[in-house]
Parts: sequence; C-alpha cells; structure tokens
Amino acid sequence: MLKTGLFATLGATALWLGAGSAATTEHAVPIPPPATDVPAGNGLQTAILAGGCFWGMEAVFEDIRGVRNVVSGYAGGTRATANYAAVSSETTRHAEAIRITYDPRQVSYGTLLRVYFSVAHDPTQLNRQGPDRGPSYRSAIFPQDGAQWRVARAYIAQLDAAHAFDRPIVTQLESGSFFAAEAQHQDFYRRNPTHPYIVRWDKPKVAAFEAAYPQLVR
Repeated sequence: MLKTGLFATLGATALWLGAGSAATTEHAVPIPPPATDVPAGNGLQTAILAGGCFWGMEAVFEDIRGVRNVVSGYAGGTRATANYAAVSSETTRHAEAIRITYDPRQVSYGTLLRVYFSVAHDPTQLNRQGPDRGPSYRSAIFPQDGAQWRVARAYIAQLDAAHAFDRPIVTQLESGSFFAAEAQHQDFYRRNPTHPYIVRWDKPKVAAFEAAYPQLVR
C-alpha cells in the first residue's frame, strides 16, 4: 500500500500527524541480548532485515557504530517487480527491507537483531507497521548464511520464552534476493528531516534508539 503522504506536499502535515500535530514518544522494549551470536570472522558482513517502512529502519541502523552502509530496498520477490509502484500493489511478495553492511569487530549480528526487535520495529505486528498496512511491511529476517539463520531462530525462541513482548513475535525467517530501491528512497531520513512522515514516525524511533543504546550510537 502506498504511503498516503509520499507524493503530497510537505505542508500537508496534518495528513500524518493528526490532531496532535506532534511527534509521538517511543521507547525501546527492554530485552536481553541473544544467548548465542554469529562468530565475527574476517571482513565486513551483511544483514538483511524487514520491519515496515525502510525509511525509519535505515535511519536507525545508520546510527549504529560499526555499521558501514545501509541500503533501502526490496527483498523476497523478483527483480522484475522490485520497484516502489509494483511493491505497493502488495502482489509481488517483496518486503520493504534494508541491507546492512557492518564490521563484526565493532558490532555483532546479535546486537543488530537486538536493536531490530527492541526499537527498530514492532515484531508483534502482522503485515503492518504503524500507519502502513500490507505484506510489504511485514516483519522478516533474511539470513545470509546458516549461522545467521540459527542465531535469528534461537533469539526469537528466547524472546518468546521470556515473554519479552505482550504478544507473540510474528517475525518470519525467509530466503530471497535483495534489490536496492530507487534513489529517492535512499537516505530519505537524512535528506528530508521535516517530511511529515519522518517527523511523526521515524524521529521518535531514532530518539528511542539513542536513549536506550547510547553505547552503540556512532
């Protein structure tokens, strides 16, 4: 589903902010780190995560020390339909996702998952996040190898067993290719700090991350 205000003028603040016309306050859910983690290995590593609109996901993970690059894109479908108009039809099987390139000597895969579950999105919402509805906004992890798959699966089980959230985690582990989104979606948060959607939904999320994990902020 298209974000209602994507092509609206930036002056249409009420469209996103509603009667309160102010950003919401968000807080990170306090959760433990994963009991197991991916070995650091040599060189840079990649993580692909989906959790609603990629603008906010990108903004949070770009703020983490040790993350070298974050690209917004589409995961889980084919190259032929990996574009915003097609994905927004909710018929392509893609999820809005981000590809994170990180230095495992500075931040681990498990730490990225901890941020992902606790503050980057709500893993208990099925096929939606905030105001956005549809399977392209689903909660999904796309492990890049067996080690990531095992750590992600074990962490979900760990959090569910600890009743870390009021509702069950609906995050799925999926396979599929990642395709970069159009240029206008890259670094959207940084390039459009006053966009109504960013102000209403994403700035509070970034602030919540920085408050909860000051040791991770770059």
